[in-house]
Amino acid sequence: MKGSNIRKTIAGIMSIAMTFSATSAVSVINTVNAAEEKVVYDLGFESEDDLKNWSNRGGDDTTELSITTDAKTGDGALLASGRSESWNGPAFRLDGVLEPNTQYYVTASVKGKYYTSAMLSFQYTIDGQTSYSNLAQNLNGSDWQTVTHVPVSYSDGMEGVYIYFEGGSDDLIIDDFKIVEAASVDIQQDIPSLSGIYKNDFKVGTALTPDDLASKPFMDLVQKHFGESITVGNEMKPDSVLNKEATLKYLEENGDDEHPQVSFSKAKPVLNYAQKYGIPVRVHTLVWHSQTPEWFFKEDFDAEKDYVSPEKMLKRMENYIKLYFETLTALYPDVDFYACDVVNEAWLEDGTPRKPGHCDASNNYAASDWVAVFGDNSFIDYAFEYARKYAPEGCKLYYNDYNEYMSKKTQIIEMAERIKKAGNIDGIGMQSHLDCRDNMQSAFPSISMYESALKDYVATGLDVQITELDVTVPEQNGAKYFDHQAEYYKGIMNAIEKYKDNVSAVIFWGVNDTKSWRAKQLPLLFGDDFMAKPAFDAIVEGKTAGEEPARTTKANGNTSATTTTTSATTTSAAPETTTSAPDETTTAPVITSGVLAAKVYGDANCDDNVDVSDAVIIMQSISNPSKYSLTAQGKANGDVSNRGDGITNADALSVQKYKLQLIEKLPESFQ
Repeated sequence: MKGSNIRKTIAGIMSIAMTFSATSAVSVINTVNAAEEKVVYDLGFESEDDLKNWSNRGGDDTTELSITTDAKTGDGALLASGRSESWNGPAFRLDGVLEPNTQYYVTASVKGKYYTSAMLSFQYTIDGQTSYSNLAQNLNGSDWQTVTHVPVSYSDGMEGVYIYFEGGSDDLIIDDFKIVEAASVDIQQDIPSLSGIYKNDFKVGTALTPDDLASKPFMDLVQKHFGESITVGNEMKPDSVLNKEATLKYLEENGDDEHPQVSFSKAKPVLNYAQKYGIPVRVHTLVWHSQTPEWFFKEDFDAEKDYVSPEKMLKRMENYIKLYFETLTALYPDVDFYACDVVNEAWLEDGTPRKPGHCDASNNYAASDWVAVFGDNSFIDYAFEYARKYAPEGCKLYYNDYNEYMSKKTQIIEMAERIKKAGNIDGIGMQSHLDCRDNMQSAFPSISMYESALKDYVATGLDVQITELDVTVPEQNGAKYFDHQAEYYKGIMNAIEKYKDNVSAVIFWGVNDTKSWRAKQLPLLFGDDFMAKPAFDAIVEGKTAGEEPARTTKANGNTSATTTTTSATTTSAAPETTTSAPDETTTAPVITSGVLAAKVYGDANCDDNVDVSDAVIIMQSISNPSKYSLTAQGKANGDVSNRGDGITNADALSVQKYKLQLIEKLPESFQ
């Protein structure tokens, strides 16, 4: 990603990070009351009995399982031999063995016959559609590699649920395999409900993914504080819903390449939960440049072929949106799909459409297949036209974007007002991935800047929803900046309250820091221990909570509720707006003790320019180092926040600050 055409900010960077959150290397989970955890399986593979519930992955998997004496501890270990493909490997079946909707943690050690190159993965099947994800990667080395307390769970409706080791094709050896059931944790009941506090102002909700459902304290927090709206985090995006196998079958049977097929199997666990408790759902999202399969745009639904014509793509778009809503409402006729992000993130920071091409690593996930087909953003109007035609009654339609308080605000408003005249849009979604940094002076956006954008969107006469709210603090600082985060959160919520007559929902992008897509920067209202942080206290301070219904399972389509009364108790960053050749203050190499000389300070991708692409690659290298890496020179160039401390998220922020002219030169400081 180079030059002025690609201007991505930290909010956008974080949106990229979310895409890969399922495949990033797992870290040890912070558990509460570990002594109370229940050991379910503790396998040392001392006998053949310990191979019960283990198998290969079926089909063409040639793996053979046996006991070997090459053990880490004790006299035996599981040997997976005869593997012919990297996906072959030993698999442990969870369904029928563990309870659904229950949180477990897995610990195990793995070693390769010659050199370990493995990962721990997860698979399940719903409605005949199998999904896969990586739980722990980079298990590489010449000796035993250990994964510790990796969370696993599955939901009702899933079958063929396995955790398994894969990678390479040599023999794998497994030992000290343990599964424990998570300890019980009680949430704070003596604090007011957020949804209760704001019940007369706007909905308060959150985003969920299927694996969230297994954590009792997590879901207790959802019930108490966020039970007015659910957004399915990833599983209702195009790449999860568009079903290639069914689409190709339809094409083969009908000779029709204008009717892509859909499936909501991946979203079902969360949608079932929403149905069970009568919780309204935001649909996120129909049309997006990211997380949309390339084959959707190509002739014969073949990613290797040419893009289809705009005329054919419009037919595909209409049929896709029609089938999306028809299938969804047929499956869940009594769920209130009250809002939908019809189009997501269509504008670059300079107010121009994204560049043509498939959104992938070659362009740092900033190009758009939609633009590749249409040549511009003209597809947006059609998307809203079709959504209005087929969306269920009462479902409001939104355009949703990040960095919505920056320069592209002008284009968003112009677009929204045009579509409003056609009667096809109801509102604007402000994602609100914010960064309070280390003091109010450097927070971005400032509260006044955020409020100004909110005011401008309200002035269109359209509804506004805050769709993905979180607020990051500098990572690796623990609770150091929590009071500052609290002050910033309070300021943002106060600004939103000023326009409550025009804001219908505030959606927090997650519940607690552990499960956040920006977990290292601790952006949410509840901590790893499920306890309220100072930010929560700051928001509710001085407010009186009303009566909030405690949701129970819906029966015969009606929500049964008991009423409780509570009392009051006392997160991306700045995008660049211009791109120019690097300033001379960024180019003078400086060598400090033990630090490689920088050729161009901030130029992490080594393209001889300093722009937001450098912030992007810094963040990607941190969030998914196995897929994205910096060269030694890139690391030297990118170490600009506190030179000498290595690459951190703070370096990406420093690049942003430099491009916005908030600082005069890079690096900001030295150790």
